[in-house]
Amino acid sequence: MAARESEIQSTDQPASEMFEQVRARTMRIVAPLEIEDYVVQTAPFMSPPRWHLGHTTWFFEMLLKEFASGYEVYSEDYLFYFNSYYERFGARIERARRGAKSRPTVRETVRYRDHVNGEMTKLLQTAADHPRSGELLSLTRLGLEHEMQHQELLVYDIKHLLCDRYAAPSATAPAAFQLKRGMAEIEGGLFELGYSGSGFAYDNEKPAHTVYLQDYAIDLAPVSNGEYQAFMEDGGYRDHRLWFSDAWSLIQQEGWQAPMYWEAEGGQWLIRDFHGLHDARARADEPVSHVSYYEASAYAKWAGKRLPTEAEWEKAAGGSSASASNFFENELWGAAPIGSLHRGKSECGCHQMLGDVWEWTMSDYSPYPGFKCEFDEYNDKFFVGQMVLRGGSFATPRSHIRTTYRNFFYPQERWVIAGFRCAKTI
Repeated sequence: MAARESEIQSTDQPASEMFEQVRARTMRIVAPLEIEDYVVQTAPFMSPPRWHLGHTTWFFEMLLKEFASGYEVYSEDYLFYFNSYYERFGARIERARRGAKSRPTVRETVRYRDHVNGEMTKLLQTAADHPRSGELLSLTRLGLEHEMQHQELLVYDIKHLLCDRYAAPSATAPAAFQLKRGMAEIEGGLFELGYSGSGFAYDNEKPAHTVYLQDYAIDLAPVSNGEYQAFMEDGGYRDHRLWFSDAWSLIQQEGWQAPMYWEAEGGQWLIRDFHGLHDARARADEPVSHVSYYEASAYAKWAGKRLPTEAEWEKAAGGSSASASNFFENELWGAAPIGSLHRGKSECGCHQMLGDVWEWTMSDYSPYPGFKCEFDEYNDKFFVGQMVLRGGSFATPRSHIRTTYRNFFYPQERWVIAGFRCAKTI
């Protein structure tokens, strides 16, 4: 993978140029894989890399069916295998069985991808003259943002599949910076939550609306590996008083004792990541990651705090610099030490609110007041049972993130590159 790939810019970028860049990035992510790696599904929650290549292509083939006159579907079988959860597009393979089929082969999937790329390029070159030009370009942008989501999911899935056996780039992490730990105290009052700009944003970020916040404090930095290890060593995973009932049942059933990718050896905790197996103490200053909402909430209770609401998080993140934060383009393939990216801090002094690790909030994923669906079955069908995360991670493309971006996962999920910071009411 070429170091420091050129970044995708604003909505002013021609659609055909952005299409080429985003589609090429996906292929760079999978380039180090061996052919056998593409078809393996290591757990029901992950998908084989081949499926990601085909599904993101399927999404654009649906646009070709709609907007390209005379377009013929490449393969009806592919429509079944590469659909994800879109009921209106017909039957689909169960998510947990995506690794149960060896066909289409990887070579056939790449051929399918190349075919759709060519047809989409032709369509976009004449998009200005299309009778439904605005709709076509809007859905193309949605498809590219959708592919960026899958690029991040690819990183999660490749980590679960290969971890340090994947030939990740080895860019040098920024030097640690001595950060005075503590909390930023933020005055409450009326706050406009959500997206109100003119650029691209998902429908679940809208409409911007006024909420009332109590005065609160929020951690200047995400919780570190070292801080989380102190919680572990104090019996955090053994104290039922810290856990929700469902969470306590789950950790007993699964035997959780530490975040995902932590391994116990000789009385010490080790962390396995894209660059090898490391003593957890050597990673003490990095944000803890691969913890569930349940674990984040238990730690916060142990620390005498709580998780922030998404409105508290969004207000505290105001003024954060994405260009000075750790995203996919930095090619660290890991989180940066806490405080090392101090130029990206928010106006209230909070560090690394963008990039490095997604941050759990205590907010349920539900529609904002006045929500209007802009694309059926994309965001609205998931408005129940999931929790909101904010900020992005080192696997998120930089152009994909905003302080208003609402990610969402189930509270038990740990394969996500997710950490947290704590808050409390003043």
